[in-house]
Amino acid sequence: MSEPLLPPGETPAAEGSTAEAHQERPDGGIWEHPRVWVALIAIGCLLFAAFFLVRMVTL
Repeated sequence: MSEPLLPPGETPAAEGSTAEAHQERPDGGIWEHPRVWVALIAIGCLLFAAFFLVRMVTL
């Protein structure tokens, strides 16, 4: 049996439809921006390495 035709602009009901309004999740701030953490870790590693490099050069 065929499904009945719907008027234009009307969406047929579907199982698991996401048509209902939903709350958008707020931005998690710095916790959702891993590039910031990677940059901080990389800068820390470079400073740590530079400290020992300067110590070796000044011996």
